[in-house]
Amino acid sequence: MRVGPSQEEIRRSNLGALLRSVHLHGAMSRADLTTSLGLNRSTIGALTADLAAAGLVSEEVPQEQRGRAGRPSLVVRPESEKVYVYAFAVEVDRIVAARVGLGGVLLDRYEAARGRGEQDATAVVAPIAEFVRKVQAGVDTNAPGARLIGSGAAVSAMVRREDGFVRLGPQLGWVDQPLGEAIGEVIGDGRPVAVRNNADLAALAEHTRGAAVGCDNVVYLYGDAGVGGGIIAAGRPVTGHGGYGGEVGHMVVNPVGKPCSCGSHGCWETEIGEHALLAAAGRNPSAGREGILAVVDAASRGDATAQAAVRQVGDWLGFGVANLVNIFNPEMVIFGGTLREVYLASAAQVRSRLNRNGLPACREHVRLRTPQLGDDAALLGAAELAFEPLFADPLDPP
Repeated sequence: MRVGPSQEEIRRSNLGALLRSVHLHGAMSRADLTTSLGLNRSTIGALTADLAAAGLVSEEVPQEQRGRAGRPSLVVRPESEKVYVYAFAVEVDRIVAARVGLGGVLLDRYEAARGRGEQDATAVVAPIAEFVRKVQAGVDTNAPGARLIGSGAAVSAMVRREDGFVRLGPQLGWVDQPLGEAIGEVIGDGRPVAVRNNADLAALAEHTRGAAVGCDNVVYLYGDAGVGGGIIAAGRPVTGHGGYGGEVGHMVVNPVGKPCSCGSHGCWETEIGEHALLAAAGRNPSAGREGILAVVDAASRGDATAQAAVRQVGDWLGFGVANLVNIFNPEMVIFGGTLREVYLASAAQVRSRLNRNGLPACREHVRLRTPQLGDDAALLGAAELAFEPLFADPLDPP
């Protein structure tokens, strides 16, 4: 027989659930927490007292209730300025670093351009190290309650979940790069850095804080130089056995198509990726994000070549979306990165192809959307990843 959880295990689980609630929803009254968590008022009071004593939350009387008779329902707030994580996003053209407070508050943000073609993680570590030095110099880490919980990183690559080892990042020029280890050495707190694919983390962020709040089945498509996918099914990320799931850009859609950077031919990203649109429009294939924006802008102003390129890529975009809709039956598909601009410019082609190729039962309720969290979705997802150990055991995280 399985032994049931102890009272201490139940208490710690409830502490984590309460802390997660104020992290995701912001300041909440004890009355609201009582209702949302299904616990009685005295239990909520005891839990918030424990979290306040640990410096994770604070309580105060709401402004509108001050001076009134009766017992007010105290408001519980996350200690966003004191309790924080480091979050990093490594993309083809840029590196973003941030300090994110409990509650998802962006406290500090630093961005640096990244030159294409750099072959190892040392070029990533340098700007991250600079950011960490600036934060440590500007934040009083000895102030009462100041607490670094951990670090998370998003990267445009296939990442081994267990240790943040990048197995393959063709658009970064990486094969077998120890990114998690390299960032961990820079931070120097002895804790492992949680590293995941950027599309997976963008999907996580949009699901918890963005356009897909309340949706338990979501496909997030991210366009950079290549194409990545993050999938949420039944409210949980689908990342596969080793963490490599969601590489939708490398599903073969055209067996006689162009060679792909992964070594295959006819992958979806060869038809909808950055290079595909730029080449179809007769533009410099290395023009990057700015080149994509220029083609979309030219199409909107009546440039026939740009319009034809957008229609072509939009049709292939809808082709792949229809396959994903048939396989995963999502409530929502979100187009992020450069795919946001491509989708907005070719929505008619995407929807038309989806209507032709998607099964009616799968496509009839699906919503096509752009990210609510913008270009920092993966960065905020990395922060959510870094906070997870705190919610597992708020009083004694790893």
